[in-house]
Amino acid sequence: MMAAAAREKLLKTLQFACSGELAAGLAYRGHWRSVSDPGERERIRAIENDEWHHRELVSTMLRELGSGPDPRRERRATIIGRTLGALCHIATWFPPMYGAGKLESRNIREYEAAARFANDSGNERFVDCLLTMAEVEWEHEAYFRARVESHWLSRIVKVWSQPPAKEEIRKSFSSVSS
Repeated sequence: MMAAAAREKLLKTLQFACSGELAAGLAYRGHWRSVSDPGERERIRAIENDEWHHRELVSTMLRELGSGPDPRRERRATIIGRTLGALCHIATWFPPMYGAGKLESRNIREYEAAARFANDSGNERFVDCLLTMAEVEWEHEAYFRARVESHWLSRIVKVWSQPPAKEEIRKSFSSVSS
């Protein structure tokens, strides 16, 4: 891939991730406040904090690239995040857990792709951070998967595809970028 095309894909992916982290942070704020189990509450609150931290990191990368968040996506993410956070108080336990896990699964791949675009565009300085964020998203997905699979509805509702082992994130990147 040409460096200019990879840079453009990196920018778009980072803008998408930045807005996604905004939506996730707002949604998780409502989610942890809606659960009654203290252990779940604390874990989801920690996940919310991770999402805000990821947003800071992605925002910094965008600034270093001379860009920033997409204002239209940011407005949309705010509406989506606040709506999902509010719905967590109305919905039963299962849908927010399921939705969070499925979203986290997608985020793993998003950060892996961003790392490849960073590498291909000459922005190797971002690669380790992006892969670390993919690994954190992997941990989030694993938490929500375990919670969903512990619920009786998981025998009826098909659970999303399980991502490869966490170690594969860096291994697969190394084999592609070599």
